[in-house]
Amino acid sequence: MLRRRLDVPLDRDGSVRFVPWVIALMVYLAAVMLATGIVVSGAVSRWDRSLAGTLTVELPPVKAGVADGMDKVVALLRATPGIEKVEPLAAEQTSALLRPWLGAEFSAADLALPRLIDVHIDPDAPPDTKALAEELATMAPGATLDDHHLWLDGLIRIARTIEIVTAVIILLIGGAAVLTIIFATRTGLAIHHGVIQVLHLIGARDGYIAAQFQWQALMLALRGGLVGIGLAALTLFAIGHAAEATRLQGSEGGLLPSVQLALPGWIALALLPLLAGLIALITARITVLRALARMP
Repeated sequence: MLRRRLDVPLDRDGSVRFVPWVIALMVYLAAVMLATGIVVSGAVSRWDRSLAGTLTVELPPVKAGVADGMDKVVALLRATPGIEKVEPLAAEQTSALLRPWLGAEFSAADLALPRLIDVHIDPDAPPDTKALAEELATMAPGATLDDHHLWLDGLIRIARTIEIVTAVIILLIGGAAVLTIIFATRTGLAIHHGVIQVLHLIGARDGYIAAQFQWQALMLALRGGLVGIGLAALTLFAIGHAAEATRLQGSEGGLLPSVQLALPGWIALALLPLLAGLIALITARITVLRALARMP
């Protein structure tokens, strides 16, 4: 049973009333930061999967009186070793990519849009993209080859930095929680010094006295942790709702990032109150045992 008989009257100790609220704030911050790390990591994985093994060839818009080199470029790509599939995008497909941003009435005839070719490569034996880009530029002046790595690598570096910062912040929050429990436990020891001495005189062991403090710390941390995780869940749902509200019509993205956690992510968040309780229990026990060891 989590509720135990306390010989030390800790339940009437006003010095620990702030502990659940401090733990609630720390669990709230840790949950938000953990959710941020999970969302960023998932986004990086989706980008990597969606763009792995693909290239995009961009040809300049067709000008009046200038021959269209699309067929030659497609023939070159299909003849290049390491390329598995070449799919020129029709004007309507290019328009569809821009329609969520430019409006439903947008048409390819409204602007001189570049022509795009979607290329799938063999990931085990990819082509020489540098040499291929030079051939394309020679065959069709103005043609460019985008292998996505230039900007994707930059995004991945930013995402990894965010993950590291998130982990550091969570560790700092955990350290602050430990210091909070240490302070509250030492305060309780000082307030109930006389009771603890009486328990020692009647034969109570240090482990028994430590259990009085550790179970109280566990209950306080669990109480605060449940409040904190509840507030964090409401915050994440609110951000998710705002992201949906800013989603552009026909687009998968919006002005705000989508906060969608899979079941393992929600389970990790749900474990935070238990982790806070465990940290509080261990910290209180070690603090009390060290203090009692110094008592005469």
